[in-house]
Amino acid sequence: MNLLIMGLPGAGKGTQAEFIVKNYGVNHISTGDMFRAAIKNETEMGKLAKSFIDKGELVPDEVTNGIVKERLAQEDIKASGFLLDGYPRTFDQALALDAMLEELGITLDAVVNIEVDPSRLVERLSGRYICRNCGATYHKIFNPTKVEGICDVCGSHDLYQRADDVPETVKNRLDVNIKESAPILGHYEMLGLVKSIDGGQEIAKVTEDIKAVLG
Repeated sequence: MNLLIMGLPGAGKGTQAEFIVKNYGVNHISTGDMFRAAIKNETEMGKLAKSFIDKGELVPDEVTNGIVKERLAQEDIKASGFLLDGYPRTFDQALALDAMLEELGITLDAVVNIEVDPSRLVERLSGRYICRNCGATYHKIFNPTKVEGICDVCGSHDLYQRADDVPETVKNRLDVNIKESAPILGHYEMLGLVKSIDGGQEIAKVTEDIKAVLG
């Protein structure tokens, strides 16, 4: 089985990716893991990627696409299939993936899209705060301190929110993700591959719904 998984930050994509990999025996391929492996193994594309990273530059699409293609051509993919996570990030990358899959003789079976109302995601993602003294992390809804304003671990009153976790920043990040993912989802919807899952439910119910669509 060959799958993509998509979803906005905070939608629970990581949890469901773990379930899919464990229950369907597919290879979990994340962009970060691919880059690290290609650079460590000094593949042709890995060396190219490193040359950009070392200069503090963004890795061009053609190099990213090349690293993905190197990974998809490996024997374990032919044997067990894959779950691609974090790629494609742009419409151009989606088209490049279509071309490389065709060249490698691989059929994409489904795109699992975990949908959650963005306003709920702002709540999920912007509730995190950290103890400045010991680094313990909390969430105002899902994992609050036992006593408001006091760290459970060290008793410090110095709790703060990172700039990345402030609601306005989170909303902007989600808006960018929605804009980037819309044409990619549209492309796969036209191909009849998108399986949309309600990610606002309990985790176990989301998992059951994924099982139902994947069989």
